[in-house]
Amino acid sequence: MFLRLVLSLLLTASVICQSFSQNPKREFRGAWLHVIGQSQWQNKNVEQQKKYIRDQFDLLQQAGCNAVIFQVRPTADALYVSELEPWSAWLTGKRGKAPAPIYDPMEYAIEEAHKRGMEFHAWLNPYRVTSNAKETLPSNHAVNSEPHRFVKFNGQIFFDPAYQENRDHICAVVKDIVSRYDVDAIHIDDYFYPYPANGKRFEGDNASYAKFGNGMERNEWRRHNVDLLIQQLNSTIKEEKDWVRFGVSPFGIWRNKRSDPNGSESSGLQNYDDLYADVLLWAKNKWIDYLAPQLYWTLDMKAAPSRHLAQWWNDHSYDVDIYIGQDVQRTMTNADPGNNDTNELDTKVKLSRKLPNVKGNVWWHGYWVTGNLNGVADSLALKYQSTIALPPVYGDKSIKPGKVNNLRLESENNRLFLRWDNPSSGKTKTQRDAVMYVVYQFFPDEVVDIEDPEAIIAVTPFSSVLVEEDSEGPSATGSVFVVTALDRMNRESEPVNVKLK
Repeated sequence: MFLRLVLSLLLTASVICQSFSQNPKREFRGAWLHVIGQSQWQNKNVEQQKKYIRDQFDLLQQAGCNAVIFQVRPTADALYVSELEPWSAWLTGKRGKAPAPIYDPMEYAIEEAHKRGMEFHAWLNPYRVTSNAKETLPSNHAVNSEPHRFVKFNGQIFFDPAYQENRDHICAVVKDIVSRYDVDAIHIDDYFYPYPANGKRFEGDNASYAKFGNGMERNEWRRHNVDLLIQQLNSTIKEEKDWVRFGVSPFGIWRNKRSDPNGSESSGLQNYDDLYADVLLWAKNKWIDYLAPQLYWTLDMKAAPSRHLAQWWNDHSYDVDIYIGQDVQRTMTNADPGNNDTNELDTKVKLSRKLPNVKGNVWWHGYWVTGNLNGVADSLALKYQSTIALPPVYGDKSIKPGKVNNLRLESENNRLFLRWDNPSSGKTKTQRDAVMYVVYQFFPDEVVDIEDPEAIIAVTPFSSVLVEEDSEGPSATGSVFVVTALDRMNRESEPVNVKLK
């Protein structure tokens, strides 16, 4: 636990004032951890994989992140125990091969994320079956037994979005995950109909269009097929657990203004026209809880200026949360002359905080953060994410979980612990169940104000935190400690406090 008392000894007062005063109490600070294309997973044994998960999560937490978006289904496969789809080759080196000894990577990752007070968003690619032409599928795969349900393009195989059987299968996979795992969200990425490749657009659905088109204009029909999946996914998730959020990370341009007066000042590929994904419709209809548009470009790139696109998504949020997908490498390797800076991080973070419907950022990719590319983790930890942030609130904000009980300070083996009893909950899980606890520390000369993010010293699922390592070290005497509960929608309870005399 990073006590403010320790921080005050490590950082000067001016740095603390400069960094903490700029940081909000509520902010989504996510990072994508992908498995596809990452050979380090399959080159590790089980214990090494577990250590790798712990190490990555530790480094993200140290950089101030409060959510991990972890890829669990890259190519119609599983990084978890599943009866619906085979083990992922990206995990073990061969599709269908289980880790040995057997363990459940997603279950382990969820537990490790929650230990650190971080949300876990299970990231799935809905339609992709293979990632390249060299990949072979088992003989009993549906691609071989029911080939009409699949399409091929650019050496890859995809579920055909036109088939209800495919929508049902994808939703069955999601239902299985939501019902069995304590995920905070289901997250899907930007791959809907295949991206254009080698100067060609996807045209491989003649058979399904002839079968299901019913006279609809072809592109409208394709968008309708994707709409049906998004709507069904939302219903599947909410019917199983109404507190699990549904997030989509689309390509960063909905439509260019030259295609639609409502579009953005850009000239790139378009979700609506090229991927057949009408993400604004999903937001309008509240089929999703958040959008994380991938604004992976520099601030003023002519074709796709992320500065203006961030404003555009803010203005077209339709009351769903917007989290900006930030490319770490481009951000940290391109200078920002307008800010007299060697990189764009400062401007991008400040812009995200200035826009009222933008509730945070997601870092692509998380390995660049954990690897401290060009000092990004240092900058986040010491300035932009130096205080602990609570994730955004969802649902009815007038509802609060119950307060903690019997808050007390207890000494054990010359160490001082803050402990409490959890608020009671019923046998059936609900939105209002307390699942995390926020611990604040206020020094003797400070006003007790839980809206001050600088006062947060821990977010934990446990009912105890260490507040003083030993009696020979710095003393917290006179401090007031406050504990609140967070429910599954990140709503905060009334505070309870105790003073160390």
